Amino acid sequence: MTTTALPVAPARRRGGAAARARHTLGRVLATLARSVAIFVPVFLVATFVTFALRSLSGLSPARIQLGEDATPAAIHRVEAQWGLDKPFLAQYWDWFTGVLHGQLGASWVNGADISQLIGLGLGVSLSVATFALLIGVVAGFGLGTVAALRPASPLDRAVTAFVTVISVMPAFVVGIVLVSVFAVGLGLFPSAGYTPLAQGGPGPWLAHITLPALALSLDVVADVARQLRGSLVAAYRENYVTGAVVRGLGPRRIFFRHVLPGGLGTALATLGLKFPALVGASVVTEWIFGLQGFGRFANDSAQAGDVPAVQGVLVVSIALVVAFNLVVNLVLARLAPASQRGV
Repeated sequence: MTTTALPVAPARRRGGAAARARHTLGRVLATLARSVAIFVPVFLVATFVTFALRSLSGLSPARIQLGEDATPAAIHRVEAQWGLDKPFLAQYWDWFTGVLHGQLGASWVNGADISQLIGLGLGVSLSVATFALLIGVVAGFGLGTVAALRPASPLDRAVTAFVTVISVMPAFVVGIVLVSVFAVGLGLFPSAGYTPLAQGGPGPWLAHITLPALALSLDVVADVARQLRGSLVAAYRENYVTGAVVRGLGPRRIFFRHVLPGGLGTALATLGLKFPALVGASVVTEWIFGLQGFGRFANDSAQAGDVPAVQGVLVVSIALVVAFNLVVNLVLARLAPASQRGV
């Protein structure tokens, strides 16, 4: 009687794939634990400093509501209504527990709920910033990859010159040019305003955010292209890439399986700071395109001396930075170095 030997290669491959999956999951969980251990203390310290700014500012809701000629008794009465007569740590604890429940307090100017005010502006800014980031990632990855595949060539020099030029162009100048050409001149896009996605649908929503997103995306395009180009060129010089070439792998497989994963780290790390900056640093762009966004709300609140609103803006900005960097770290952990991947 003869017996047929069972194929062991597929079983080994399945076992190797399962081991790599467990290794990747472990790396992601370890990165999550490290990130949380870092970001939680950072958030606590940042919120404490943010709250302390109110005491250092010397501003008071009584001065805003009653004017400079208010009597000490009237000032004390108003400050007591806002809980400012309590000890500093008691005020901080009341405020911080409210922050943990999503309650950022009330505006000193009009008494409106700050969480709702920020939510209205944040929806606009997140839409523009997300689209700007998408444009920056797609264009930056394309330009950086093309330049890296032909280093020191005329194409590489052209890409380098292009990203250098767009990196020094102010967003408000680009915004004015875009409005003049595509909105006023050609009439392809609205020149101002915003239509929420839930109200007008994707068409009007995209039409209103395209030009401001383009104006904000140029800096992202330049940074991503430069970082990716440099990291890809360096990845091509790594020993594991040389080994893949010696083993006879094709250029496409070498690029997508070894070079690109090994070179993505720097470009992705750049995005960790870019997205929160796009959300918070778009005041001028929002003015140009008539958007009532997060940046404009922050500017108006600061000029009015509305300290609780400014504190709410800072807390949301800190949360955005922490959350987005956590996502970037998890993505970086998921992308195993090419030298650790199987061929």
